[in-house]
Amino acid sequence: MTSMDSSSAFIKEYQERFEKKLKENEIDLLEHWKAQLDKIASMRHDSIASLQAQITKMAEMMATRIKVLKKDQHA
Repeated sequence: MTSMDSSSAFIKEYQERFEKKLKENEIDLLEHWKAQLDKIASMRHDSIASLQAQITKMAEMMATRIKVLKKDQHA
């Protein structure tokens, strides 16, 4: 096996592990936000306004998390 073949194999294996980890992280993320939505859906809301307030609160949580991740990304 030449050095080039070895490098190609290493890169392919690394890329596959990276893609697997990325997919696992995406699943974790979706499971988290689905659980949040399920919690909102299972609540007995007094009115549409209280449902909207819960949805708005969740959207704000998501926006805050996005800001934190973007800030970390640029640091």
